[in-house]
Amino acid sequence: MARTGMVQTVTGLVPASGLGQTLMHEHILFELTPEARRVRPEEEVVITLENVFDVTWRPNDFPGNHRMQDVSVATREVERFRNAGGGTIVEMTIGGLSPDPEGLRKVSLATGVHIILGAGFYTEAYQDQTTLALSVEELTEIMTAQVLEGAWGTDVRCGIIGEIGCSWPLTPFERRSLQAAAKTQQRTGASITVHPGRHPDAPFEILDILEAAGADLSRVIIDHMERTFTSDDQVVALARRGCVVEYDFFGIEQSQYWLGIADLPTDWMRIYAIRRLFEEGLSDNVVASHDICTRSRLQTYGGHGYSHMLRNVIPLMKDRGFADSEIHKLLVATPARLLAFV
Repeated sequence: MARTGMVQTVTGLVPASGLGQTLMHEHILFELTPEARRVRPEEEVVITLENVFDVTWRPNDFPGNHRMQDVSVATREVERFRNAGGGTIVEMTIGGLSPDPEGLRKVSLATGVHIILGAGFYTEAYQDQTTLALSVEELTEIMTAQVLEGAWGTDVRCGIIGEIGCSWPLTPFERRSLQAAAKTQQRTGASITVHPGRHPDAPFEILDILEAAGADLSRVIIDHMERTFTSDDQVVALARRGCVVEYDFFGIEQSQYWLGIADLPTDWMRIYAIRRLFEEGLSDNVVASHDICTRSRLQTYGGHGYSHMLRNVIPLMKDRGFADSEIHKLLVATPARLLAFV
């Protein structure tokens, strides 16, 4: 297969060796507001110095904060990542979240940053009735075409499957979506990344379903460790199943979790959690990112932006004993391995 060892970006295939420092889970152009809560542009919050803390603390309470569809703003934000030394961003805005493949291609061409688009569907709550009625076979055909032909009515191809959206408890549609993701992986050689339900049993159930459907668990990423588990032991146990675990809330350092009750860690706590995985011999089983999905986390609106990992987190890692080779594995080598087709 000519694609083996290559990575599918929104502008075409590139060698995995050329990705550079990679963020494995972000949103660049998106609409993450549920349909029932969406408002007209003139009703959206205007973020200012006076309210940016409140918008960050309670992001769900401010209409429009979960929407970013301005290509010019997105370009400026991605440029900041490039200027900090970044090479690649994996874009997790998939079915149900208003993906904009052609807009992403414009951002990539303007900045020189590789952008990799995800295939598939988010949680049931974001899908229309037509999508919810699709069979495993129909979902598989759609996802496979998104990787091999083009996604959402464009010729822009996806380079990863997911973030496949799962709730707790898992719905029948979400179970079929996972099964279809496994079958799509078999057909395309792409990795799978999954948004698990907010319960510590959810990731293990997801792995069981994927494994039964034929997925290669070494190429399955389970997202959102910091809001799903309360101890490092649980994360280690999940990684020992053979999957990759993802700490993707870097930059979120507040006590208030806006989607439930969770004792979110700070960045230094995330760093020590990753250190534990390295010490347990699981350095190949962890990746990191920010999962930016609100305006208030972008630098344009007073947030940390996509460059936070490179500007601020890497120095924290070095202060806490991470070697350059270990940082390279986390942000370059492991992402390149996962994003290359097999």
